[in-house]
Amino acid sequence: MKKVKFLILLNLVFVLTVSGQSKTRINNLLSESDLGYLKGLTKDVLESSRIYPKQKISPDFGVNNTGGILIRPGGRNSYPAFWIRDYAMSLECGFITRDEQKHMLQLTASTQCDQTWITKSGSMVPLGAIADHIRIDDSKPIFFPGTYDFTNQGGKTWGMFPPYCDQYFFIHMAYYYVKTTSFTNFLLNKINGVRLIDRLEMAYKVPPTQQGGVLVYTTDNFRGVDFGFRDAIYITGNLCFPSLLKYRASMELAELFDMIKYKNKAEGYRIISKRLKNEIPRVFSDNRGMLLASTGKSKQADVWSTALAIYFGVLEGEKMKKTAQFLSDAYKNGTLANRGNIRHILICDDFSDSTAWAISLAAKNNYQNGAYWGTPTGWVCYAMAKVDIQAAKQLAKEYIDDLRAGDYRKGPEFGAPWECYNAGSTQNSVYLTTVSCPYIVFKQK
Repeated sequence: MKKVKFLILLNLVFVLTVSGQSKTRINNLLSESDLGYLKGLTKDVLESSRIYPKQKISPDFGVNNTGGILIRPGGRNSYPAFWIRDYAMSLECGFITRDEQKHMLQLTASTQCDQTWITKSGSMVPLGAIADHIRIDDSKPIFFPGTYDFTNQGGKTWGMFPPYCDQYFFIHMAYYYVKTTSFTNFLLNKINGVRLIDRLEMAYKVPPTQQGGVLVYTTDNFRGVDFGFRDAIYITGNLCFPSLLKYRASMELAELFDMIKYKNKAEGYRIISKRLKNEIPRVFSDNRGMLLASTGKSKQADVWSTALAIYFGVLEGEKMKKTAQFLSDAYKNGTLANRGNIRHILICDDFSDSTAWAISLAAKNNYQNGAYWGTPTGWVCYAMAKVDIQAAKQLAKEYIDDLRAGDYRKGPEFGAPWECYNAGSTQNSVYLTTVSCPYIVFKQK
């Protein structure tokens, strides 16, 4: 009996540390009623985000000819294409079927770049790159933000290199599918003549580092977007957010290679994950415990990276407590959140009176340059709960109350969950990650 109890406990520890995310269970941050509401809203928004075969969602684009269901970033008229990152960030909500996962995973793998090429604008698409988004009518991969045009994609505005996050989200898609289905042999299936597991490795090696380093790194000449939720921001140097995604991807690849008995490869990725776990706090931490977005341009304390680092278990012990306390204090003094939604940068850390980030395509307090977003609210609540459970519950409640007030299901004049908002405007109604990402955190009772 003691042996059985030990094995059960051991299995629980494994579940809590899966994919490198050492998650201490936090007491319920939402009431049963509020969690049930968020669950129902997330399920409805995800259904609104589905694009069924042969369905047409915009007069500017053709029908879904991919042969299966796609999930776009939101309902109504938001983003008429398949975005890899938004979908991958929503996977763990639990409302996406095996068949849907398989189709979108195969579509993403089949559009992976199999030959390095240069776009008309002079941007490079390297071997192994994963699309930023994929057209629904002809399955053309668009590797850069800002366009649906396959021929004229890229350019200095949107990067001379594809965004650095999508490669790691592709790995997460494969990991989650294999883990939840137990279809281990699917990793050995060939897609366009290349095994899926080999495609995952190709993708992993796309984002550049400095020679001998492990952190994702970029320069002006080879700049790529660090993370698609700030593709309008110009960031260079060592990059924190994609390095966090790389940390998780390293742990996931290690586990996948263990499944197919490639022990040496698995150990290699574990070694990289340990280096990343050490390097991320060392390189990016400021004296308050916040993580900087980068070491180059737009070298500013980044709320999203900081909260995600705690959620992933990269920040631990006293360092984590110091950081969590700072976030809790920022929430209480009004520089972090509004109506339960979160800025990229604390108000007190704005670069100047005219911009939040140092270099941005968006005006101050608009879009990614100082508007408020629901996507990271769960990560922030999780981080705050490490030191102040009541403040975390209050932030979570404000987030739910805001959703209830603007719930799109009340009628066409309502639009929540919004992608983001500021004092004077809202952007993109019925947005999926605004509810799916927090729900993934809050449902972990």
